[in-house]
Amino acid sequence: MSHIKRTTSSNEHFLELVAMLDADLAIRDGEENAFYAQFNGVVHLKHCVVLYINKVPVACGAFKIFNKDSVEVKRMFVLPNFRGKGLASLILQELEKWALEEKFTYSILETGLRQPEAIALYKKNNYKITTNYPPYENIANSVCFKKLL
Repeated sequence: MSHIKRTTSSNEHFLELVAMLDADLAIRDGEENAFYAQFNGVVHLKHCVVLYINKVPVACGAFKIFNKDSVEVKRMFVLPNFRGKGLASLILQELEKWALEEKFTYSILETGLRQPEAIALYKKNNYKITTNYPPYENIANSVCFKKLL
């Protein structure tokens, strides 16, 4: 049985999952990881979700306010043994629902070319590739997406 909990970045399970995400990204991004890491802090995130299966935390995501109209999706992660089951889409849909409740119009995000499963996830969920926004505008590995909520 699955359950999604809305929380903040102080949630212990969210922090554990994000630590695993950061370890994965350090391997994928190599030398570029330090650049990306500076924009992926989780201190003071007020809109985080953790997905539990049988009370075990297996996936997470968050958003932060980007501007008056948009939120930026951050820290999406699913434990490797639980991938391919649609959990990332459930996390994303919950974040979008929450952003709509908070009266935002758009969801934006950045991912990297070295995360092909993330690119597929966002395309499957009707995100469209857009011009890279700051601070990613001159980063060849970055792919930015936008969706009208």
